[in-house]
Formats: sequence, C-alpha cells, structure tokens
Amino acid sequence: MAQVQFGVIGHKGRMGQALEAAIAEAGHDMRIGVDAGGNPGPLAAQCDVLVDFSAPQALSANLGAARVAGIPVVVGTTGLAEEHFVMLAEAAKVIPVLQSGNFSLGVTLMAYLVREAAARLGTEWDIEVLEMHHRLKVDAPSGTAKLLGETAADARGIDLAANMESGRHGQTGARREGNIGFATLRGGTVAGEHSVIFAGPEERLTLSHSAENRMIFARGAVKAACWLIGKPAGRYTMNDVLEL
Repeated sequence: MAQVQFGVIGHKGRMGQALEAAIAEAGHDMRIGVDAGGNPGPLAAQCDVLVDFSAPQALSANLGAARVAGIPVVVGTTGLAEEHFVMLAEAAKVIPVLQSGNFSLGVTLMAYLVREAAARLGTEWDIEVLEMHHRLKVDAPSGTAKLLGETAADARGIDLAANMESGRHGQTGARREGNIGFATLRGGTVAGEHSVIFAGPEERLTLSHSAENRMIFARGAVKAACWLIGKPAGRYTMNDVLEL
C-alpha cells in the first residue's frame, strides 16, 4: 500500500503517542496531530484518514471535520453515550466510519468467540465480564468490557442496558437468570485485562485476553484505518477488518 497520510486527534495522549509510533512503524506518515478538543477542520483535507482517540465531547466536531474533508474516520474514543452513537450513524451516511471499543486483533477474535459461546449456551450459563486497567483510566466499565457484554447480549437477543449488573454491594439478592454481570478493577500500570466467564451447572468456561502494551491497540487502529480507505460510506467494525 502507498504511504497513508494520517490525521490523529488526541495525539498528545498515551494512545496518541502510541498511534504516532505505530504509524511510523507501518511506513506511513502522521500528517497532522490535533490536541483533544482542538479543531482538525482546516487540516483534515491534507489527510487520507482521521483517527480519533480524544474525548466524547469532541466527537461532533471531529466527525464534522471528516465529513467536510470527505475522508474516512476511525473512532476509538471510549465513554461514548447514546447521542454519540447517533452522531456516528449520521456521519456514516456520508463517509466510512469505523468505531470500536477495542482495536486489538486478539480482542476482536475474543469477541467473536464470546458471541459463539453466548449463542450456544443457554441462560442457565451465567455471564460475568471482568476487567482491569491502570489507575489513571477514567471510565468504567471499560469500552472493551462493554463491547464484550454487548456482544454476549446481542447473541442472546437481549438488551444489555436492561440486563446488566455492575457494582454489586450489600444485600443484592440472588443473581437474576440471564443478566450479564460486570466487575471492574483499577490499579498500577495494567494496559488491559479482560475475561468473560460463562458459569454453568458444575462447569465454567473462561475466555481471556491480556494486553501487554497499548501498542497492540495502536497497530490495530492503523490496520483498520488503512483498510477503511476507499470503502463506501457506512458503519464498519473490527470484525469487517478481520472478515469474521
């Protein structure tokens, strides 16, 4: 592939710095770097693709810049709310949009396996999502934990928001069949640990992934961005990149 000109939003953050390294490692060029909350509009036309790992409140402006420039956008910002997904859907009518809570190729495959297990194991198999991240992470559960929980819920044909248990404390009562539980740990410098536990009658199945360095997410985002160039307008996921 010819050298790709990247625009990175949130380039001074930990993920932004990892993205810059991954872009150079892949032989491409970071044409622009914009601070979280900065205006990428005037420079977006110089790029082949925008990659946004900034903040939810900046998403509207970042999608707008990509739309005006007519270029694809990859969104890895976590902590998104429902209104942000509406913005993504609107932008996808005009440009290619790939959004994910995790760009690790291993996590993408793990989510695929979670979907397969959840679809095949009945509700007598309880599902618990466990995650741990470094002490500086500001949102919980993590975007990856939500991705895994949503994948399991979708496979069972249920709404995650209506069937989610998190932050258990005190006299919670018995676990409701069919619910999906979340447990969140924070500490140290952990890049990311995720497990999905299927607890059935007298047996358990655990699917796990360990991130040893955030470069795995940066490399996945770079791969996704290169793949997205030239695609028609629409919503895409990491499953599309890996053809799952």
